Amino acid sequence: MKVSYLNDKFFSRLETLALNLRKDLLGYFGGKHLVSTYGQTVEFSDYREYQLGDDIRRIDWNLYSRFEKYFLKLFTDERQMKVQIFLDCSASMGKDNPKKAAYAVAAAAAMGFLSVHNMDKLSFNIMKGNVSDSTQTIIGKNAFFREVSKLENVEFDDEADIESCVTSCPDTSSGNGLSIIISDFFTETNWKKAVDYLCYKHRQVLLVQIMSPEEIDPSYDGRVNLIDSESVDLSDTKNMKIRITRSMQLAYAEALKDFKAEIKDFCSRRNVGFVSVSTDMPIEKVLFGELLKLGIMS
Repeated sequence: MKVSYLNDKFFSRLETLALNLRKDLLGYFGGKHLVSTYGQTVEFSDYREYQLGDDIRRIDWNLYSRFEKYFLKLFTDERQMKVQIFLDCSASMGKDNPKKAAYAVAAAAAMGFLSVHNMDKLSFNIMKGNVSDSTQTIIGKNAFFREVSKLENVEFDDEADIESCVTSCPDTSSGNGLSIIISDFFTETNWKKAVDYLCYKHRQVLLVQIMSPEEIDPSYDGRVNLIDSESVDLSDTKNMKIRITRSMQLAYAEALKDFKAEIKDFCSRRNVGFVSVSTDMPIEKVLFGELLKLGIMS
């Protein structure tokens, strides 16, 4: 049965939030993100001495009357951010778990909505195989809702090479915004190289790991058939019959703990945001709680 979190009530709850950048933008003028460079907004920032060729209309005559020197008023600049959302649509993200797929789509839609709500540019990048299917640049809510309706019909199957999908994306400009990767990161491909590539492009990066409760704390017991959802060959060595014991459950819990700790450590060394969530956690709690702690939201 198809699951969806997206409705008017869902989006209306997001209108009080905004996406933040922890670094200055080099990109587009006309947005809402204040940067440390000087521009034409009404928010005062600093003074500097007048230089030949400066606009005399920006001279502060009150300071001239006190110091008999010409000083210009400087104001903060506002820039427009480009938000890239890379959504892992491999089989492990929802082929046999409609709730996990719907949760991933809702997380992507929520952060996409925040970007267009704050006058930023946006693109959704559907990761399948080794190429991401990218939307045209989305500007404004009308274009956003058209793309979201398509996003809800995406099929989750096969594998996704996160490294290739990210590094081959044609619209990754340097230093002009935020790149978000949504995945469970249960992949044999080198997703770390994708993150390093985005960091090399001077983009702010956020990883959102989505897992189901069954993946976090599997309750299997006895003899079971384990089948890799991303394997089309049932004879694949990753598929096996196995007897689940208590010691194996404990080993799995320890391995998962180490796996998440490795991602967190990798991200912290690169000043990359990372949040790991379960699909039984309300999405609003992720946005209003976890991402607020990281400083991604305000």
